[in-house]
Amino acid sequence: MAHRSMASDALDTLRTRLAQAMNQRNVTAKSLAKSAGLGETVVRDITRGLTQDVKLGTIEKLAAELRIPLASLLPGSGSIVHSDQPTTLTADGGEGVPVMRMDLSYAMGDGTNIDESYIEGEPVVFDLGFLRRLTPSSPNLLRVVNGIGDSMQGTINDNEELILDLGQRVLNMQDRIWAISLFGVGAVKRLQVVGKEKILVISDNPDVPNVEVTTDDLAIVGRIVGSFRRH
Repeated sequence: MAHRSMASDALDTLRTRLAQAMNQRNVTAKSLAKSAGLGETVVRDITRGLTQDVKLGTIEKLAAELRIPLASLLPGSGSIVHSDQPTTLTADGGEGVPVMRMDLSYAMGDGTNIDESYIEGEPVVFDLGFLRRLTPSSPNLLRVVNGIGDSMQGTINDNEELILDLGQRVLNMQDRIWAISLFGVGAVKRLQVVGKEKILVISDNPDVPNVEVTTDDLAIVGRIVGSFRRH
């Protein structure tokens, strides 16, 4: 699989803001990498522009260790704001919350490999109240992903973008739509438990047959809690 690189403008923003945050916290690249549980040269390579691929999980660890919002290190947000307490968000005043894009190349048709995930472009800003109506999960656990293919046609169309909740990975609700890895291939499907360790993988497009599998055949990445279209 060819890995897609993080956009150059996003890398530039990350490099600049990470260096700014480190300076304000008075920490070195080596000490930050160690405290964040990363490889010794990871932070150094980012700040020196020596890497072209930075995983979302790496950025999340850095933001958490520096006690800054994740979005502060990415395009589409303001300057770094530090706090000695974890950042909290309220719905007062219709507050906008950035949700990171994740390129998982989800397949609603034939499918593609989803072993790697990277930041894709700028975050999408949603009203926090809107997100709270979709899921109780923290916005940090939400991602915007694209669906490809027509196996869910009628429910999810090609030109729709999906809101994925990474905090919901247990199949505890029938007939909901989930992002899954099925036999190692990415898909967005409706799932239904039909027996002990047996799951029916449902395609809403009537032209695509449903498939019964065992729990060992699939892994849940998260639940699709919403969708929207770009006009």
